[in-house]
Amino acid sequence: MICLDTNVLVRYIMQDDPRQSPKATRLIESLDAERPGFVTVVSVVELYWVLTSCYGLAGHDVKQALEALLRAKQIVVDRADQVLRAVRVFDDGKADFADCLIERIASSMGCTETVTFDAGAAKYAGMSLLR
Repeated sequence: MICLDTNVLVRYIMQDDPRQSPKATRLIESLDAERPGFVTVVSVVELYWVLTSCYGLAGHDVKQALEALLRAKQIVVDRADQVLRAVRVFDDGKADFADCLIERIASSMGCTETVTFDAGAAKYAGMSLLR
């Protein structure tokens, strides 16, 4: 297994760098079940942030990219179940993806609630507002 940093994923998805994108493509397309790529949950969050903040992609487009990453047989995503659940909660368009992922991971670890001062996270991502 080989770990793929966020910038490799960005270059593969965006195909925006004439030098690095072909290298990322060759590597990712050479992966298979015998030698899969691994994506950490930190890279998943970074990927969302980079694609929305730096590239201006809409949440729907990033959701599609994350779903493709989760479906890829040659890619192992850290905490894939929680990432998928976070994508589903995020899909309604009102919640922040990172908040959804934080709440889903906390829930999977047995937390009965995730407390926050963020009213939006409480309202849309399933967290509890700390008053």
